[in-house]
Amino acid sequence: MPSATASTGATLAESTASFPGSGRRAQVDGPLLTALLALSATSLVVLYSSGGGDLELIWRQFMRLFIAMLALLVFAMISPDALKRWSPYLFVAGVALLVLVLAMGDVGKGARRWLDFGILRFQPAEIMKIAAPMMVAWVITRRPLPPGIVNLVAATVCVAGPAVLVVLQPDLGTAILIAMAGLLVIFLAGLKWQFVVATLGLALAVAPLAWFNMHEYQQQRVLTLFDPYADPLGAGYHTIQSTIAVGSGGLYGKGWVGGTQSQLEFIPERSTDFIFAVFAEEFGLVGAVLLLALYLFIVGRALIISFNASDTYSRLLGGSLALTFFVYVFVNIGMVTGIVPVVGVPLPLISFGGTSMVTLMAAFGIIMSIGSRRRLMS
Repeated sequence: MPSATASTGATLAESTASFPGSGRRAQVDGPLLTALLALSATSLVVLYSSGGGDLELIWRQFMRLFIAMLALLVFAMISPDALKRWSPYLFVAGVALLVLVLAMGDVGKGARRWLDFGILRFQPAEIMKIAAPMMVAWVITRRPLPPGIVNLVAATVCVAGPAVLVVLQPDLGTAILIAMAGLLVIFLAGLKWQFVVATLGLALAVAPLAWFNMHEYQQQRVLTLFDPYADPLGAGYHTIQSTIAVGSGGLYGKGWVGGTQSQLEFIPERSTDFIFAVFAEEFGLVGAVLLLALYLFIVGRALIISFNASDTYSRLLGGSLALTFFVYVFVNIGMVTGIVPVVGVPLPLISFGGTSMVTLMAAFGIIMSIGSRRRLMS
C-alpha cells in the first residue's frame, strides 16, 4: 500500500522540461502550466478582435508570449536558495534602474517609465514586482516570525522606496502593485493585529496629504469613480464606454468579433487596459465567468504550491506572488466595470504587452521552482 505522502505526491506530480546541453531541469507544474497556456491562447483570440484583425498585432503578442514562456522556464530552473541569496542584489539593481528612469528614461503619454538601450526597451518598474517581495521575504526571514518592529520597519522601507520612485514617474497603478506585493509578504508572515490597526490608522491619517499631492488627473479619476457622468466626454468616458460594453454582452455575448462597442472603436485602449470590456461584450456573462474561473484556478494552484513549500522564504515569496496576481486581476476588472478608479493596470496575460507579461511568467516560474521542493503534507 502506498503511503499517504506518496499518494499526495502523485496527485501533485510535476512534469519537467530540459534545455539541450544543460544539466539542469526546469520543474514545471503541469496543471498550472496548462492554465497559463489557456490564458495565453485566449489573449490571442481576443486581441484579434480588439485589434480589428491586425495579424501583425497577433504576431507581436505571440512573440512576447514566447519570450515570457522562456522566462518562466528559466526561473523554474533557479532554486529557491539561489533566489534568496540573490534577493538583495536584484533589489538594489532594480532601485538603481528606477533612479535611472527618472534621470534619463523615455517619455510616453506624459510619463517617464521606459529605458531604451537600442535593442532592448523595457519598464524597470516591472522588475520590482518580483524584486520587492523577494527582498521583503529575505528581510523578514532573517529573524524568527512573527516579525518584530525592527523587521517591520526594514521591510516597510523596502516597500516604500521603490513604490515612491514609481509614483514619481508617475505610474500610480504599478506603484500600488509593487506596494501590495511587498505588504502581502508582511501580512503572510503573521503580522500581529496591533500592527494592522496601527497601519490602518496611519493610512487614514496620511490620506489627506496623499490626496493633495496627487496629480490633478489622478484626483479626477478618483472623483469620476463616484459620478462618471459628471464628465461623460472627458474623465468619465473610459468608465462609461467600458460598462456599456460589459452590460451589452448579456448572457452569451454578441459573438467573436461581433461586439459593436469594440468594432466601432467606442472602447478606449481596447487592446490593453480595457480588453476585458471587449471580451465581456463578445462572450457575455458566461464567458466572463469562465475567464474568472481560469484566473481563480491559477491563483489557487499557485497558493497550494507556495503554502506547501519546504521553507519560510519560499512560502512567503510564492504566496505573495500568487496573491499579487489576484490583485492584478481584481484591479483591472474593477477598473473596467467601474468599481475602482482607472489606474492603468492591464489584464494579466490577456492585454497586449511586453515587460509586464515577462514579469508575470517569471513569477510563475519562481512558484514552479518552489513547488519542486515543496513539503508534502501528510
